[in-house]
Amino acid sequence: MLGPMRIPPRITRIGAAGALASALLLGGTAVAATPSTATAHPAVSAQHVRVASVGKICQSKLPSQAHDTLDLIAKGGPYPYPKDGTVFSNREGILPKQSSGYYHEFTVVTPGSPDRGARRIVTGEKKQEDYYTSDHYATFNLVDFGC
Repeated sequence: MLGPMRIPPRITRIGAAGALASALLLGGTAVAATPSTATAHPAVSAQHVRVASVGKICQSKLPSQAHDTLDLIAKGGPYPYPKDGTVFSNREGILPKQSSGYYHEFTVVTPGSPDRGARRIVTGEKKQEDYYTSDHYATFNLVDFGC
């Protein structure tokens, strides 16, 4: 067993949730007003944002190759790809905002893929702060080691 689950820094979901509700109810683009202009002219000063959130996935639901990657991470390697262990910059802004160098990425082998494929484990600095993506950073799920 890998021990108790680490919880990443809390993220504020109110803005993303409100934007998502707007997009779903109105069928339009998700927008959120910036805090400094929220009371001014919301329609004019609205800033387009990417609606994103981090889900959760039970460790037992991960593909077997993700388990292999987590085992390699726990051992400190060796890793199958030269880019494994490099800094993940979170350009997509989906994971909680952290300083540069906080996140690192590791390949989850995709059987039959001629290259690294789209699956990754991205680790944070906290114990068991591991995120799984199966779609090359479009979505992330925090790995729940307690289920």
